Amino acid sequence: MFRLTPIALLIIALSPATLLADDWPQWLGPQRDGIWREKGLLEKFPAGGPKVLWRTPEGVIGEGYSGPAVTGGRVILTDRLRGKGGAQPKGGFDQGKFPGVERVLCFEEKTGKLLWTHSYDCTYDVSYAAGPRTTPIISGDKVYTLGTMGDLLCLSIADGKPVWAKNLATEYKIPTPKWGFSGHPLIDGNRLICLVGGEGSVAVAFDKDTGKELWKNLSANEPGYAPPVIYTINGQRQLVLWHSEAVNGLDPMSGKLLWTQPCGNVKFGGGKTKVGAGMSIPTPRQIGDKIFVTCFYDGSLMFKLGADNKPSVLWRHTKQSADPELAENTEQLHCVMNTPSIRDGYIYGVCSYGELRCIKQDTGERVWETHKPVAGESVRWGNAFLVQMGEGSDRYVLFNELGDLVLARLTPKNYDEISRANILKPTNNMAGRPVVWTHPAFADRCVFARNDRELICVSMAAE
Repeated sequence: MFRLTPIALLIIALSPATLLADDWPQWLGPQRDGIWREKGLLEKFPAGGPKVLWRTPEGVIGEGYSGPAVTGGRVILTDRLRGKGGAQPKGGFDQGKFPGVERVLCFEEKTGKLLWTHSYDCTYDVSYAAGPRTTPIISGDKVYTLGTMGDLLCLSIADGKPVWAKNLATEYKIPTPKWGFSGHPLIDGNRLICLVGGEGSVAVAFDKDTGKELWKNLSANEPGYAPPVIYTINGQRQLVLWHSEAVNGLDPMSGKLLWTQPCGNVKFGGGKTKVGAGMSIPTPRQIGDKIFVTCFYDGSLMFKLGADNKPSVLWRHTKQSADPELAENTEQLHCVMNTPSIRDGYIYGVCSYGELRCIKQDTGERVWETHKPVAGESVRWGNAFLVQMGEGSDRYVLFNELGDLVLARLTPKNYDEISRANILKPTNNMAGRPVVWTHPAFADRCVFARNDRELICVSMAAE
């Protein structure tokens, strides 16, 4: 009988093909932290760029800002098709009633073949009316999606048939946020936790199998757009939710409020303050017993939670960033939509005018900045998404608004670009220039990315 020698077994065990693969079932990956933990990835791109394994034919994919989710050989994506004969937006701030259809699409991971589609009528009346915002979240045999106008769906991942559905705006009698429902839902145990809005219902937990409301809490002038996230702080699991007025900690089981830290510099009724335009967008980040948040107008806030859950501000930013003449002179970090990465005492993120910045964690002091990863020049709302290639690693993969995939090292010394390849055309013109503002998925040593016309799978496996 044929037997493999110990050397042969070792070679097989260490080969990229047998390395443990990973899924990307939700916003920011398996652990919702923006870290790609797979091994056997490219150190740099080959000549001509990374290999394209497949791409959908033009026209299969409609418009949208939502990224894909990848699990169990399936790729799930949401998009929008514009209604025929009705008015449609000409720009990001164009207001009106725009008819169309939102869809949930399921593709075979290996081939890109469309397996099923679930669609529903959906008229938009929001700014940047160009498709759904939130990444689907996959759990077991079900997938959950949240559309721009508040359509929350639970579908069978096998065939796309509805298990349950509800519209958050209708059920909670709330106006749709200016930029639509954008907080990526979170699953914790049997709870599907969503950013909703309204009096006493900014945070709502639903039974993920039935859609029944389990608890609700928090009130705010605007719900904001930041995804809820769960961290263990001082030995206690806490749901951290950042709405337009404050960062809050809740018990994820019951929804009980544990603490709240006010934020923002814009004053409104009753002496309260909120962040400019309600733009609490990036995911809050944890560093031990500290929480960091950042936004376009109001900059950054770092605070600490004591053993009694009482927050205390360590440092905050006060300079506004709306004026282009002042934007380059902001002192710290004004992220618009990208979630920053924190490593070894330093914070890396893309600031308000497309500058990748490194700031000190302890003080917020700027260490360096560069426009190179995004557009090469100052551009309002310029964006790139950052994903760390391994826990503790200084290697990152960036996907910028021009459709470039970039490999780079980020250290306190500088930005060191290794490779760059354009994998998608920027097709969304809502910002007044062509952009791709969608977060890719990183699974099975591949990158899955989309624009408003196609979905692409690019291999990142080392030879």
